[in-house]
Amino acid sequence: MRTARPARNSARRRLRRLQFRLTLAYTLVTLAGVSVLCWMVIVTDARSWREAEYDEMDRRAAVSASLIYYDEDGRLRLDGLQDDAATRGRPRVVVLHTAAGGTLERIFTSRGPAVPVASAELTRLARTAMTEDATVRGEAPARDGTAAYLLAQPYYHDETHRTVGAVVVVGDPDQGMAQHRRLTAAVLTGSALLTCVAAVTGHLLSGRSLRPAWQALEAQERLLADAAHELRTPVAIMRSSVETADADPRRLQQHLPRMRRATDRLADVVDNVLTRGRLQAAAESFRPEPLRLDQLVEQICAELPPAAQPVSIRLADSVVAADPALVRIAVRNLLDNALRHGATPGGGPEVAVSVHGATVTVADRGPGLAAGDLPELLERYRSDGGGTGIGLSLVQEIATAHGGTVTVRARPGGGSVFVLRLGPGAAEPRHARGG
Repeated sequence: MRTARPARNSARRRLRRLQFRLTLAYTLVTLAGVSVLCWMVIVTDARSWREAEYDEMDRRAAVSASLIYYDEDGRLRLDGLQDDAATRGRPRVVVLHTAAGGTLERIFTSRGPAVPVASAELTRLARTAMTEDATVRGEAPARDGTAAYLLAQPYYHDETHRTVGAVVVVGDPDQGMAQHRRLTAAVLTGSALLTCVAAVTGHLLSGRSLRPAWQALEAQERLLADAAHELRTPVAIMRSSVETADADPRRLQQHLPRMRRATDRLADVVDNVLTRGRLQAAAESFRPEPLRLDQLVEQICAELPPAAQPVSIRLADSVVAADPALVRIAVRNLLDNALRHGATPGGGPEVAVSVHGATVTVADRGPGLAAGDLPELLERYRSDGGGTGIGLSLVQEIATAHGGTVTVRARPGGGSVFVLRLGPGAAEPRHARGG
């Protein structure tokens, strides 16, 4: 047992590390996907606000250019710009006109707050718009260290239709950024919560996916524990007998029956442990087939050693869908328990076995057992003396595998009656025979 424990602990640590890695992988994949989605949402929203600001700037530039005209004397008139809503507030509107010598001079600036941009930047963009004869966009650094959006649109002389200047609109990137920042904070917060939920979900899903591995590991541990626990006693008996016989060869014949009993018990232990391993190996090792339950019980009783008599049997023809090897182990364990613990005071065992439908009943004349004591008795290693310790618990596992149960009741006149029900599937008994 001491040598097996480090290996089991190592296996458990490997499973825990595997679960952690699966959880981490699930979380990282979710985080990567959420991060890309957040980036797309934030960038798209920022671009939308930028385009909305430029659309407003373009509208203001077009309205302002339409309000610039020449009177009959050929003088440039800007009075329409003074009272129009397009030249109030943000974005700021600046009108540049070509003066003598080809320089551009500022002839109109709308009132209200604006981002401070150097005049050289406005002039540069205005010349570009006039040269290309089209609306142009750009960005420029402001004097306060921030950035500003710029849009320039040329306007023309009414008679010559030549480009004589440009309307430059100065936009503020902070317009709409408060809403954008709130959206960014909401998206990042939601992404963090989603990642946490994904981590918890990944941990639960990885645990669920590893459940068969945990169950297999626990089954292996129980199987090793059963083997170590049950093999210790018969091996100790055989070793003691061999050492005693070796010390005095003349007493060999005296110890042979004891060694034979230990060997038989060792064989029973091996069968029980292997059967438990089959049951723990899941459904692929469970092979039910049509079985004459009465004939199987009769054969098991016939295989009992002569010292186990008397055993009375009463069998009714019965066919069940069951695994023959497992049912044999269950019935044999019930008989072994009855013969070992069901003796009357001062006499030998008095055991009665009966089969009716899918039910096998084994009665004895022992000290008796209350129904409330059965769960404790069916626990592994619960043996009050001489038993294998897993016999009755194995009977319960076999009954459960067949969809049945194991119950106990008091026997009239003293003793206990164990009832093994293998679930549905039995034929109605046609007649009974006894012996």
